[in-house]
Amino acid sequence: MPTILITGASRGIGLESARQYAADGWTVLACCRTPDTASELKAIGGVSVHALDVTDIAAVDGFARSVNQPIDVLMNNAGQNMRPPRGLGDMDYAAWSDLFAVNTLAPFKMIEAFQDHLRRSDRKIVLNVSSVMGSIADTSGGHVAYRSTKAALNMVTKVLAGDLAGDGIIVFSIHPGWVRTDMGGPSAAISPEQSAAGMKKVVESAGAGASGRFFDWDGHTIAW
Repeated sequence: MPTILITGASRGIGLESARQYAADGWTVLACCRTPDTASELKAIGGVSVHALDVTDIAAVDGFARSVNQPIDVLMNNAGQNMRPPRGLGDMDYAAWSDLFAVNTLAPFKMIEAFQDHLRRSDRKIVLNVSSVMGSIADTSGGHVAYRSTKAALNMVTKVLAGDLAGDGIIVFSIHPGWVRTDMGGPSAAISPEQSAAGMKKVVESAGAGASGRFFDWDGHTIAW
């Protein structure tokens, strides 16, 4: 039975991904900061819920030591945006730094901590939930803090795809779409169910050629 580890699993895309993988019989390790308030997540059968602040380096290392089974898929889903967005003249630099901690440093740390678990698995897949807003080739003005953290995450993806190729570990970034979540808002184009199902199909079809690439939720390639 394959195992997936999902961060940011208490709501939105992470919650729906946990639900869909569990329904398919996967072992799901679902991480969130406050399991006590994650009632929907805890209600999913076959999901083990773990308290984890992905920005706490020591906590990530400790959690990795507590996990004994191989990890087939590591889904770095936890992420934040700046509300309201700031720019020239009114930037909140402390908040920008916090965004880097969650959106860029934390996925790198999770991969570092679970590298051996991935190496010992059958599928060996890391998907970093990024955003088309992190594309440098296709961008517009505004949201500089969020965009920069996701662009940096894409660089992490590209670098680690090369660094981990010798271990057979596949690393790619994925844009989940504009999703009706707390972050995406009620006017977004697709539901969490659609996004999670699409990303799941990308994972299912991912071979070595997927490593170091940037995908949309429906499997199309996005320019870096």
